[in-house]
Amino acid sequence: MNFDHTEDRRMLSDMLRRFVAEQYGFAVRDDIARSSQGYSADFWRRYAELGAIGALFPEDDGGLGGAGFDIAVVFEALGRGLVVEPFLDALVAGHAIAAAGTPTQKAVLAELQSGAAIVSLAHAEAQAGYELAHVRTRAERDGDGWRLDGAKAVVGHAEQAGLFVVSARTSGGDDDADGISLFLVPAGAPGLRVQGYPLIDGGRAGDLTLDHVRVGADALLGQAGAGHAVLERSIGKGVLALCAEAVGAMDAARDATLEYLQTRKQFGVPIGRFQALQHRMADVLLEIEQARSAVINAAAQLGHADRATRERALSAAKYTIGRVGILVAEECIQLHGGIGMTWELPLAHYAKRLVMIDHQFGDEDHHLARFIALAPQE
Repeated sequence: MNFDHTEDRRMLSDMLRRFVAEQYGFAVRDDIARSSQGYSADFWRRYAELGAIGALFPEDDGGLGGAGFDIAVVFEALGRGLVVEPFLDALVAGHAIAAAGTPTQKAVLAELQSGAAIVSLAHAEAQAGYELAHVRTRAERDGDGWRLDGAKAVVGHAEQAGLFVVSARTSGGDDDADGISLFLVPAGAPGLRVQGYPLIDGGRAGDLTLDHVRVGADALLGQAGAGHAVLERSIGKGVLALCAEAVGAMDAARDATLEYLQTRKQFGVPIGRFQALQHRMADVLLEIEQARSAVINAAAQLGHADRATRERALSAAKYTIGRVGILVAEECIQLHGGIGMTWELPLAHYAKRLVMIDHQFGDEDHHLARFIALAPQE
């Protein structure tokens, strides 16, 4: 199988890397990440003009790509700059709408890809852990429409989103895969409350409370009770995106550490000449390449028709990223010495992001158990 990128993907990768390096330096990113909005509307539109958002969606949905390698190329470039704009929210929520929406519902995808809208997935709940099927939020028939009651946790860019894809249970028990439905809920819906807060690795998120939120029949996304499969496929794309972002962040941390080892002197020579440090850095380089290979495999399998093959590749990549990301963060900080933990040095922020990526959409332990559970039965 040929894993070389197409010419279009190479051009997109080069363009995004240059843009991030030249326009989205650490000082700019830090100001945006700590702002009251948690992202830059101006940069969000500029990324859209570059085609970075459109590259996440197939041509049938108005996009420019949408394949696994398109997603990986975009998020690897974003990871190098610790970009905090709502790409992950756009990817996951957008693909849920693209997979199950009516033509009228899909109209929002054009606004999303142009940078004019933010759409977020509201699925995680406080007691769910990483279990995709655990949904306690309820949706009941209310005349011609629906009434939603419940709460959602850690919704990306919740304060700025204009539309939410909300999961709610229309039948079955709290942990049943069957009976989960998806709804499009506008941000201004009566009874919907958002409590926003900053994230430890930059940007903002929020918790949603739904208290008798009424929506019309046209808010139902896809078939009632059939939302689990849509969530799994959409969040699977998010898992791949996070893994590719982590590879980009690890590459940046590696480059910064190599530069430090070549310039920091001890006993009159660069510390990079010390054999013990060379061995540690060599281990870091090998582990990053192992992680990159896992991401390539997951990207190649993303469109696979067989669910077990696809999901095992994604879980293998997420497990590898979790393990390697922590190792890279720890080693790069230790090789920098005490300066590695200072707020002013970008490395500390890369380390925080790598740690938090491990916890998004399932940590290392969760995906190892999932990989084993999905193994073919002999």
